[in-house]
Amino acid sequence: MAGERDLRVIGVGASPYTRKLRAALRFRRLPFRFVIAGSKEAEALPERPLPLVPYLVAPDTDGALTLVKSDTTPILTFLDEAYPERRLRPADHALRLLDLLIEDYGDEWLSKCMFHYRWSNAPDTQRAGAYLPFARAMQMTPQEGHKAAEIFRARQISRIGVVGSNEVTAPVIEASWRRFLIIFDAHIQNTPYLLGHRPGAGDFACFGQMTMLVITDPTPASVAFEVSPRAYAWTERCEDLSGLEAGDDDWISLSDAPPTFTELLAEIGRVHVPFLLANAAAVTSGAGKVRCEIDGQPWEQEAFVYQAKCLRWLREAYTALSSADRRRVDRALDGTGCEALFGAS
Repeated sequence: MAGERDLRVIGVGASPYTRKLRAALRFRRLPFRFVIAGSKEAEALPERPLPLVPYLVAPDTDGALTLVKSDTTPILTFLDEAYPERRLRPADHALRLLDLLIEDYGDEWLSKCMFHYRWSNAPDTQRAGAYLPFARAMQMTPQEGHKAAEIFRARQISRIGVVGSNEVTAPVIEASWRRFLIIFDAHIQNTPYLLGHRPGAGDFACFGQMTMLVITDPTPASVAFEVSPRAYAWTERCEDLSGLEAGDDDWISLSDAPPTFTELLAEIGRVHVPFLLANAAAVTSGAGKVRCEIDGQPWEQEAFVYQAKCLRWLREAYTALSSADRRRVDRALDGTGCEALFGAS
């Protein structure tokens, strides 16, 4: 059908989630046009359902650009279902569940690291605040840019509590970033991507945040260069993997996964899982705050409805597995802390 792959991605290059989606589409070899959010080209497209970037506009069965999708996780699922060649998510349902878990960690925990470092450290705040306003208004005068930078910095700094960055949680976040880099560096020596010799959605979720944490922002990047210069090279590589040949035999086997894969899951279980569980409890009870312990230290932040939805998605995916695949997932998660998500013993 003419126009059946006439995709549009609307976003900004400074958005980690935009970078995630663009890189995933490049790996998928799905032709698309990148449209800058707020541009006249974006205004000519169907309206987005939520005031967030990126979003996807895809053709309907008649080839007209009427389908609008937001949120990168459902977008990637939609693309896998609509265009099955070089699907991003593993065919092995048990491994697919673990890929979803890693994707959620990248999207929702590494984003805490990114937001924390960017808006709580003066060098990072100064740099990000200086250039980000121009991402949407490239032709501002220097004077307008300076004023916009001040307003933008103030707004972002006021929001850091939403993602959990504060004086209480800062040590937990910063220690987790360093540990992730150590585990990541060891794991990539065993296998070039998180789930084998080809990337999954989890790779691109981590990649999106790492474009900022490893490349753009000075404080977390300095930690990365100290701990894992490899992380910089990996992040640059993942920007465009369209030339990588990938098949179903390139995924790791859960029965023969390297120990570093379990270490990655254990890191997720150490920090992200306790937050997901405490946040969901707070949302369910109507509490405005999440108060819990993560990695043996106190954690406090505003309750986040969206991340309660993320937990629900993970649990729905687990419930949908066959009993045999659930047992395989349970074995992979045993002792990592992640088993608490699904009640596995």
